[in-house]
Amino acid sequence: MIEIELPDGSKLTFEGKTSVKEIAGKIAKSLEKNAVGAFFNGELIDIHTPIERSGKIKIITQKDPESLEVLRHSVAHILAKAVKRVYGKDKVKLGIGPATNEGFYYDFDLPTSISEEDLSKLEAEMEKIIKAKETFRREEITREQALELFKDDPYKTELLDSISENEKITIYWLGEDFFDLCKGPHIEHAGMVKAFKLLSVAGAYWRGDSKNKMLQRIYGTAFWKKKELEEYLHRLEEAKKRDHRVLGKQLDLFSIYEEAGSGLVFWHPNGAIIRREIEEWVEKEHEKRGYQRIYTPHIMKADLWKISGHYDFYKENMFFVPVVEHDEEEKLGNEKVPLTCEEVERANWYAVKPMNCPGHILIYKSQPRSYKDLPLRFFEFGTVHRYEKSGSLHGLLRVRGFTQDDGHIFCRPDQLKDEILGVLDYVMELLSVFKLDYVINIGTKPEKYIGSDEAWEHATQALIDALKERGLEYNIVEGDGAFYGPKIDIAVLDAIGRKWDGPTIQVDFNLPERFDLTYVDRDGEKKRPVMVHRAIMGSIERFIGLLIEHYAGLFPLWLAPTQVVVIPVSDKYINYAENVFRKLKEVGIRAKLDDESGKVGYKIRKAELLKIPYMVIVGEKEQESNTVSVRSKKEGDLGSMEISNFLDKILTEIKEKL
Repeated sequence: MIEIELPDGSKLTFEGKTSVKEIAGKIAKSLEKNAVGAFFNGELIDIHTPIERSGKIKIITQKDPESLEVLRHSVAHILAKAVKRVYGKDKVKLGIGPATNEGFYYDFDLPTSISEEDLSKLEAEMEKIIKAKETFRREEITREQALELFKDDPYKTELLDSISENEKITIYWLGEDFFDLCKGPHIEHAGMVKAFKLLSVAGAYWRGDSKNKMLQRIYGTAFWKKKELEEYLHRLEEAKKRDHRVLGKQLDLFSIYEEAGSGLVFWHPNGAIIRREIEEWVEKEHEKRGYQRIYTPHIMKADLWKISGHYDFYKENMFFVPVVEHDEEEKLGNEKVPLTCEEVERANWYAVKPMNCPGHILIYKSQPRSYKDLPLRFFEFGTVHRYEKSGSLHGLLRVRGFTQDDGHIFCRPDQLKDEILGVLDYVMELLSVFKLDYVINIGTKPEKYIGSDEAWEHATQALIDALKERGLEYNIVEGDGAFYGPKIDIAVLDAIGRKWDGPTIQVDFNLPERFDLTYVDRDGEKKRPVMVHRAIMGSIERFIGLLIEHYAGLFPLWLAPTQVVVIPVSDKYINYAENVFRKLKEVGIRAKLDDESGKVGYKIRKAELLKIPYMVIVGEKEQESNTVSVRSKKEGDLGSMEISNFLDKILTEIKEKL
C-alpha cells in the first residue's frame, strides 16, 4: 500500500504504484484535467512519473508559477526536435536543454552556424510539432540500452557516465521519432504550448568549461498565455533600452578593457563621481551607526584561507600567487620569471582576497577584548577578486574585481538580535533613499557546511526573529546559506521588475570558533563572540549597474555627474552664461557651460542624450531680467526663474535626495 499525504494533511491510499493524474482524479475531476505536475516529497515531477512510495504531494496546474518549469523544459525538447529536422537528424549532436528562471535554452553541436535570422525557420518547424499535438512519453531504460541508443552522441554518453549505478536512467520521447536523455518534467503533449519565442543565439562551452568544445546555444522563452509572452517581450525591449553597458558607454561612466583583463572595471570621471557620492553617503551612515573604518591588504597568505575554510570550500573561485621572500629572491635572481616548479615549491603562497572577513578577524584578535568592548563594528570599502568563468561575466553585474561596503560585527550572543535589527534598519534606509523595492529571502544550511547543527539553528532563528520584529515579509530558501552560516539576502527590484542581488546579512558562529576568537565576560571567563557578516549595498559595481538600469541613466540630481548645463542661445550671451555658470559652481553644483558654436537645438539634444537633469538656457530676455530659462529632464519646461530661486530649488533637491 502507498499512502499519499495532501497539503491539508488528509491522506489517500493506493494499492501499488500510482500517478499524479490518478491522485488528482481522486481529489476532483477538474484537477485531474488541469494537473501539469506535482511536488512529491519536495521534488518537481510530471504526470508521466510513476509514484512508487508513500510521501507528501502538492499538485500544480497552469496557475502555479512552478508549472512554467514543466512547460519551458518541454519547449526546449520541441526546439531540439525541430533543429534535428531542419539540420539533419544524424548531423546534429545534442547537449543539454534545461528550463531557466526566464525561459529555456538548448546547446547544439551543428555542422553549420545558426544566425538570429534562422530562428524564425526553427519556430515554424516547432509550430508544426505543436499543431500535431505530439505526445511526451517517459521510458525507463537500462544503462546498456542507453549506451546503445546514444553511442553516436558523445555528449549524452558523457552525461551517462555521471549517472550513478543505483540511479534510474530515463528518456523522454516526443512523438515516435525523437527521444532525449532526460529526467523530466514534461507536459502531456506539445499541443499544450500556446505562447513561445526563440530569442537569441550564443556560443557556450560544453558543460561551461573553456577546455571543451564551443557549442551553439539557442535561448527562448514560453508562457501559458500569449498575453504573458507579449508582456515579457515588452519588458525585454525596455531592458535593452536600459542596458547599463550601452548607457555606460553613452554617458562615459566606465569601461572594461580586454587588454587589461576580463571582468575588471575602469571608472571614468563621470562614473567616479557617482561612485564617490554613493560611498560618501554610505560612509557617513556607517559613522552614525557606530562603525569603525578599517583597511586590510589585497593579498594574504594562503594558510589564512585554510583556517577560514575558504580554501576548502571556495578555492576554485580564488586567485593564488607564489611569492618569493626577499632573501630567496636574491638567490633566484630578480629576472627569473616565471618561476620554475622547484622555485614555486619553495615560495610562500598568497591568495588575492575574495572576501574581507579574515582581515577583520585578525584586527579583532590584535588585542584582548572585554564584554564591555562589544559590540565591535568594523567596516571597509574592501576590494576583492574572484575568478568567474568568462562566459558568466556581464558588464558591472558579474565581474572579477569589485568593491564591497563590507562590515563585520563582533557581539555577545545576547546582543545578536539588536545587531541584526540595526543592520536591517540601515538596509531599509538605503532602499528608501534610492527608492528601490525588494524581496527578502532567508538562506538555510547548504549541503556542505561547517559548524554544528545547533549553531545553525540558533543563527537561523535569530534572523527570522529580527525580520518578524520589524514586520518584514520573507521567503525561506532551503540550502541557500553560505558554508559558514545562514543569511538574509535582499533581492532588489528594478523599475521593470527584475531581481538583483543586493544587501546581505549573515550570522556566523563558525569563523569565531575556527580563529579562536574570545572576549572576557562579566564572570571573568573567556567566551566566544558571535560574528555578523553584512554588506549594505553588496558589490558597489553591481549596485551602480542596477541603478543605471533602474533609472535608465537619468540619475537623481544628487548623483548626476553633470547636474546642470548652461546653454547660451548665441555667442552674444556667453558672458552672461559664464556669470550664471560661476554662481552654480560657487554653491557646489556640478555644472558645465556649453559655449561651443552651434545651434541651440543641437545643444539641447546633446544634453538630452547625456541625460543631464537640468538645462539652463539664457538669451536676451534672461540677460535683461537677470533670470534663467529652466528645462528639467523629468518635468519638462519649467519657464523663467530668478537665479537665486533656481539655486534654492536644486540645492533642496540635492540635500533631500529627491
